Amino acid sequence: MQIGYMRVSKADGSQSTDLQRDALRAAGVATRRLYEDRASGRLDARPGLDAALKALRRGDTLIVWKLDRLGRDLRHLINVVHDLNTRSIGFKVLTGHGASIDTTTSAGKLVFGIFASLAEFERDLISERTKAGLASARARGRKGGAPFKMTAAKVRLAMVAMGQKETKVADLCSELGVTRQTLYRHVAPNGTLRKDGLRVVEGGKTRKPPGKKQ
Repeated sequence: MQIGYMRVSKADGSQSTDLQRDALRAAGVATRRLYEDRASGRLDARPGLDAALKALRRGDTLIVWKLDRLGRDLRHLINVVHDLNTRSIGFKVLTGHGASIDTTTSAGKLVFGIFASLAEFERDLISERTKAGLASARARGRKGGAPFKMTAAKVRLAMVAMGQKETKVADLCSELGVTRQTLYRHVAPNGTLRKDGLRVVEGGKTRKPPGKKQ
């Protein structure tokens, strides 16, 4: 069985899936097996794609008009198609730069294998650059990692607030400008200090981004 997936694109000015729909139907996809999203490809939530992936079964083929209709980026694309392969589901692109991709054929699998290799190469480059950057920063006396968001004053305020039953954690986090995870890492639900909170209070100051004086 063939299942088609469509998505509108603001990048090319198209807010209609008519062209994609016609191409997918011409490729043999039944109208009732077409799924679509009308949101940016960068958004994590794409119910149409989720439904299409859920509907696919072993031996089926997912078909898209162009390669960029499916993945948010190369890494996401590789992960989706890899998952399809493990489920014995094919993937086919009708036109554009990925038109040679058809994982139901040997040649198509080879082409996609090249894409996967490029994605792995990209991940290795990013990892190497990150490690090199951290090593360079340490050599200059800097420590990597994000700065603390909690100050001694915020921790003390959180201690008092958390000790009161009427305090709403969500409102407190909003007031302090921190996440719930950050809050609980510094102060317990009963208002007592935790390890990170104790370190901030005893230090009297918080670590700031490089370039700013303590």
